[in-house]
Amino acid sequence: MAKEIKTLDVLFHDTLKDVYFAENKIVDTLPKMRDAAKSKQLKDAFIKHLGETKVHVERLDQVFKIIGKKPEKRTCDAIMGITKEGASIMDEYEGSPALDAGLLAAAQAVEHYEMSRYGTLRTWALELGMKDAAKLFQTTLDEEQATDIALTAIATKVVNQTAEKAA
Repeated sequence: MAKEIKTLDVLFHDTLKDVYFAENKIVDTLPKMRDAAKSKQLKDAFIKHLGETKVHVERLDQVFKIIGKKPEKRTCDAIMGITKEGASIMDEYEGSPALDAGLLAAAQAVEHYEMSRYGTLRTWALELGMKDAAKLFQTTLDEEQATDIALTAIATKVVNQTAEKAA
């Protein structure tokens, strides 16, 4: 039996399912990270990003509608690994001055993964003639980049200094 030839539209759909899984996993994970964080600024950033992430899921629902497919998740090994790492940090650094720095680093790993995926999906959507989907991906990409910048500011102004201090 011949192997199925997979084209860009198939890869696009598979990657869309992957990022849909990832965003839904992040919706489940952010409240745990917020609860574990000590810094008010970091807690607030997690709360803000939770709201944004719920909107990202809604945008992905719109993209599924644009391509005429029902929203579907495909397990994203990358996000599973990043969230597992975040859970390990919560366990290993609980009560430690470095906890928030670790949580913030895990959150930025998520942001960088998402920026990579949304940039790729935007480019593929344009290649496939899906301008409306590309606009949705670009909007989300812009928000992910803004979150990454905000997290960096929290790291450099608050969290990293606290992590250096003895308990």
